[in-house]
Amino acid sequence: MMANRILVSLAIAGATSIAGCTSTQANAANDDHAGHDSVAPSASVAVPANESLPADAAGARARLASSPRHGEWVTYKSGADSIRAWLVYPQRKDKAPVVVVIHEIYGLTPWVRAVADQLAEAGYIAIAPDLLTMKGLPNATDSVPSDLATAAIRTLSVDDVQRYLDASASYAMALPSAQKKYGIVGFCWGGGASFQHAVHSPSLAASVVYYGVSPATESLASIKAPVLGLYGGSDARVGATVPPADSAMKALGKTFTHYSYEGAAHGFLRQQSGQAGANLTATQQAWPATIAWFRRYLGA
Repeated sequence: MMANRILVSLAIAGATSIAGCTSTQANAANDDHAGHDSVAPSASVAVPANESLPADAAGARARLASSPRHGEWVTYKSGADSIRAWLVYPQRKDKAPVVVVIHEIYGLTPWVRAVADQLAEAGYIAIAPDLLTMKGLPNATDSVPSDLATAAIRTLSVDDVQRYLDASASYAMALPSAQKKYGIVGFCWGGGASFQHAVHSPSLAASVVYYGVSPATESLASIKAPVLGLYGGSDARVGATVPPADSAMKALGKTFTHYSYEGAAHGFLRQQSGQAGANLTATQQAWPATIAWFRRYLGA
């Protein structure tokens, strides 16, 4: 079990904090996130154990080890490519909706797998595809070295990313225990890909975007799914892409609800100890909003 409190030191917080994104709206899948680790160290706080929220990066492995839910590695095809993914089943007797979980620029880390587990705790079949499967990186079944993952992410095409996400949703919805309905959530680079997936897929039921850049406004007319955006108030670079998307979505009659959490940084759900408590406060508000969004548009 997790300790009652996880105290992350200033040194660790400075080394692992995530800065804002630096991409164009037109190519969210190739968002290079320059300066991703350049944020200055901020005061850290103790993160209380709360199993109704996802673990942060420091507590992810312990949360996975103690989870009562069944998680497993699966592999499926997308055209000629194979995709490896972490799949977690909820503890329920009836069929469950599916949520596809898109990893950050760091690849499919234990933290992303723990987020998938938390979605399964809420009653969803959660599938977290490793979008770098075909890149042949070391330790790809768990945690790719961050520098290699970041470089490999930059080589992914928007079309391939969306094709892999389509395949992931199709695989999960074909499971005997799944409903034929899915939502998607992504973080950082994956947040941009989640918003882009709403542009791409007419069958998507709901999208949640954690601090990801918005697509080009001229592409938003094809969106059918409701989109929820969750942003750090101090994440100015990503935040600058929200007002144009908001205006365009309203003009098009689309659903785009978004929140900016005062003082919270880019990557607040992963680094909950940062920003002198603002990241934790953002997490405590954003995660219930995420589950409420999926409850509303996917069902329980």
